[in-house]
Amino acid sequence: MFKFLINFVFFLLFTHAFSQKTEDAVFFTQKKQINKFHTISDLENKMKGDLIKLYQDRVAEIIIVLPFLSLTNEPGIRLEDIGIKEDSRHLKTLKNSKEDTAKNLESINAAIEELVAYADTEKIIWTILYLEEIIKKMRIGANGNY
Repeated sequence: MFKFLINFVFFLLFTHAFSQKTEDAVFFTQKKQINKFHTISDLENKMKGDLIKLYQDRVAEIIIVLPFLSLTNEPGIRLEDIGIKEDSRHLKTLKNSKEDTAKNLESINAAIEELVAYADTEKIIWTILYLEEIIKKMRIGANGNY
């Protein structure tokens, strides 16, 4: 029983360490993407605070994906999947980009939360729908794959 427990713990640690390293070489993950697109009537039934959160989520996806759009529009793609060597230089560049983007998103989200609250609800709804159209086009990609 003790041997099984030791092996199980070792397996969990190895799996955790490997999964962290695997994600280091990924441009962006599916969890960074929105999972629902809305209609005007969907949005008209929401409170302004909920609309602002949707607004922030859509801006975040665009900011996360857009820098890499010429490389990939699919989540979970690794550097090596598109022919980029996963060496320390490339991994560091990608890591720095992700960290900088996260910092920028904090600032952008604070500005959106503070300032967009003053916008007319109709304009917030229009902007959310506009951002969703941009995201759809980004996901379709150059080859028309959605």
